[in-house]
Amino acid sequence: MVEKVRKSLRESKSARWIALAFLAFTMLTGYFIADVMAPLKTLLESQHGWTSTEYGTFTSAYGWFNVFLFMLIIGGIILDKLGIRLTGLGAIIVMIIGTFLKYYALSKPELRGQTVYFLWTQFDLQVLIAAIGFAIFGVGVEVAGITVSRGIVKWFKGKEMALAMGLEMATARIGTALALAFSPMIAEHFGDVSASVFVGLLLLIIGFFGFLIYVSMDARLDKELGADETLLADESEKFRISDIGKILVNPGWILIALLCVLFYSAVFPFLKYASDLMVQKFHIKETVAGLFPALLPFGTILLTPLFGTVYDRVGKGATIMIIGSFLVTLVHAVFAIPALDQSFLAILLIIILGIGFSLVPSAMWPSVPKIIPENQLGTAYAMIFWVQNWGLMGVPALIGWVLDTYCKIGVNPNTNAPIYDYTLPMLIFAGFGVIAIFLAFLLKTIDKKKGYGLELPNIKK
Repeated sequence: MVEKVRKSLRESKSARWIALAFLAFTMLTGYFIADVMAPLKTLLESQHGWTSTEYGTFTSAYGWFNVFLFMLIIGGIILDKLGIRLTGLGAIIVMIIGTFLKYYALSKPELRGQTVYFLWTQFDLQVLIAAIGFAIFGVGVEVAGITVSRGIVKWFKGKEMALAMGLEMATARIGTALALAFSPMIAEHFGDVSASVFVGLLLLIIGFFGFLIYVSMDARLDKELGADETLLADESEKFRISDIGKILVNPGWILIALLCVLFYSAVFPFLKYASDLMVQKFHIKETVAGLFPALLPFGTILLTPLFGTVYDRVGKGATIMIIGSFLVTLVHAVFAIPALDQSFLAILLIIILGIGFSLVPSAMWPSVPKIIPENQLGTAYAMIFWVQNWGLMGVPALIGWVLDTYCKIGVNPNTNAPIYDYTLPMLIFAGFGVIAIFLAFLLKTIDKKKGYGLELPNIKK
């Protein structure tokens, strides 16, 4: 009887994909807010008087609480203990609170110019409040990310798991693409950058109601699977803090975590500065500069599921990660060449970067369940995200400081905004890519010794 019920829901393709759709839409709304400020750096400098260092500080705030307060690891333990539904709902509420605080700061120009001290460091009050809001949002969206990954494993393990993860990432990156493409237009239309954040806040609220529909489906799945899901719950209850030590000494997990932080440090922080790069190096108008980096996430919409399908059916997960890391490194190295400043080349490089950006995640995230036991999976994902957040926190601040310290070459007479040479920042991004290639090769080597099956298909025949 249990087997018959199982086939009516999780074994139903339509049920699986509908559940995935609501999970993916939740992340789309989160990714919109995560990148809504990325194409607004130039406008922040001209409208609010922000410096590159302040922008870098604000962007790095995404990881403050996740890294220093261990909120991601705590979130992973909560996920393994309380499950997908409660953790996901809590994560979205945290995202909404953080986004509202960021909107409040940016909508109050009178906050600009007031100096305050926070943790023995001097901040502009507007920057600090916006940064704290972004830090709170960062906790919510990262916990939502591991929750969604855990939900996909629950619904798709032994089936089209890499394809499902690829589709989720592709859908989420529509949020990034929409933010990069339309955030400057929204800000220009309403006359202030805070309008773009407000639009994102509305999207998050819609995403909350969408996740409620997923919650009802997931509750029904648990009820219908009955005894089998009780066994899963028992396994989750067996999770102990000591299991963190087991994860930390797992060589496959170590390499994936390091590869994750280096690879994403070469992509996500780049996107925070990519629109400004288009303005500074390729002389693109500020209001449309975001359309160029927006090509990257739009490209992943098709490519990430495609490469996920290849991993599902053919395997070669570690090889896919090597190729993707190489392409990302190549793109940044070419961006660093000062003489190459033609706009058509920028488009070509962004397209190639999109291919590399699709390859690595399509193989990396579905590889984790091959390395980590299922009852530790939420915490394992959380710890990978925690390591990743060191890069998402540190690299944007580093790039902002490098721009202000070494890369100023003049002032725009029309906007009074600084003019930068992006050669050194691009070389830094390329350096991250080189290390990522090395780590991907190591992962392929250790896979042969440990037999994780990273080069084997995900779909079990």
